[in-house]
Amino acid sequence: MAVGKEIREKIKSVKSTQKITSAMEMVAASKMRKAQDRMEASRPYSDKIAAVVSHLANAHPEYHHGYLTEREVKRVGFVIISSDRGLCGGLNVNMFREAVKAIKEKSEQGIEIDYTALGSKALGFLGRMGGNLVSESCQLGDQPEISSLIGSIKVMLDAFDEGRIDQLHIVYNQFVNTMTQKPTVRQVLPIQHDESEEYSHHWDYIYEPDAKVVMDTLLQRYVESIIYQGVVENIACEQSARMVAMKSATDNAGDLINDLELVYNKARQTAITAELADIVGGAAAV
Repeated sequence: MAVGKEIREKIKSVKSTQKITSAMEMVAASKMRKAQDRMEASRPYSDKIAAVVSHLANAHPEYHHGYLTEREVKRVGFVIISSDRGLCGGLNVNMFREAVKAIKEKSEQGIEIDYTALGSKALGFLGRMGGNLVSESCQLGDQPEISSLIGSIKVMLDAFDEGRIDQLHIVYNQFVNTMTQKPTVRQVLPIQHDESEEYSHHWDYIYEPDAKVVMDTLLQRYVESIIYQGVVENIACEQSARMVAMKSATDNAGDLINDLELVYNKARQTAITAELADIVGGAAAV
């Protein structure tokens, strides 16, 4: 039964793959819960600093920071945040598609673009697409530290400070829920005031030691927090997408095993029937 042997080997191979995908699903589920905890732990700080900066954007400060000033846009920077590993469904592909749309829109306006890649998949994507890659940071791990991102972020901040870029955007996957990850393009600089909030009046803060020192530090921390939040959200999305993808792969492997076992049983039954027919035919000939 050469055919039966081939099918048995195929079933064995698929079962081995099923064990691997099942184990990866459980690992991703465990990592997803931890990633969600980190994401939710960082949100209060990110939301609060964003609220303060939004107030500043609507205020009339004694010192007007460059991060709050709109410019004529001739060159922009994109920070593209991706996973370092694959096997997470269409997570990166969908985000890259959204990035390409935003990049194409800028290019059609004659705007030049610089790139920063955070994640191995983003680095590979930009390598294939081409463009001016100014900084990168890969292998961030499941528990990224802001210190590992500051170098890449500072390259873009310095470019904005020196007028070499006029806008800064980040592209990442926003975590909605376990089944839904939303590819997002967000303008970071210049800081835009929150149009969803309506202020009955404008106000300013009392700065100590002075407005320049406080705002320089605050706005830099704001940009760092926005990008860090994008990284931790993308990691939560990655683990969720991987868990769902591995569950789907495990279920598909189970269906394939059932189909192969059915084919094997039919082939085995056909072989036994043929052997019985040969025996009966031989006995009848005698």
